[in-house]
Amino acid sequence: MSKISKRSLGLKKLMPKINHSSPLRTNIPAGMASAKPPLGSQLGQRNINIANFCKDFNERTQNIKEGIPLPCRVKVVKSDGSYELVIHNPPATYFLKQAAGIEKGKQRKGEVAGKITFKHLYEIACIKAQDPPLALLSLQQICQMLVGIAKTCGIEIVQTLDPKEHAEFMKQREENVKLFREELEATKASKILRA
Repeated sequence: MSKISKRSLGLKKLMPKINHSSPLRTNIPAGMASAKPPLGSQLGQRNINIANFCKDFNERTQNIKEGIPLPCRVKVVKSDGSYELVIHNPPATYFLKQAAGIEKGKQRKGEVAGKITFKHLYEIACIKAQDPPLALLSLQQICQMLVGIAKTCGIEIVQTLDPKEHAEFMKQREENVKLFREELEATKASKILRA
């Protein structure tokens, strides 16, 4: 071997290995991590011990209501399967839908799916301000972001909510959802008949 090739081999040993694997970004329901796909296959691709990860995640989320979606960031630290797990607060859409008392957002363009007050918006913004990705944003910027998300979900933001009006609105909303589902079923049935 030449002197140059020997030196390059020596430099390779001194240089730290670079990990090119991308961190895993996924939503996992609180307390319900399991080895089933898609989570199991995503962890397996990164050589993470699936059973240990599920146990660790479920222990860390045991104080949170089961089933709430939690955005997680998993980064592989070493090739032996050790990892860093960062769990964020639930997504803004989850909080907005919970505050509005709805399960789904708007189904048609221009439809109002639910209503919340500015107080709800402020409380959600205070919770979301604790997330690391939003750490550099002011509370006002987070509120503006939440207003945009609420508009895309079809949630109207009002000063105050009258309980009687809101109850009537929710009854009408349930009827609209039933009609929309019936229309979907009818279109599916007509497509099956055509085939």
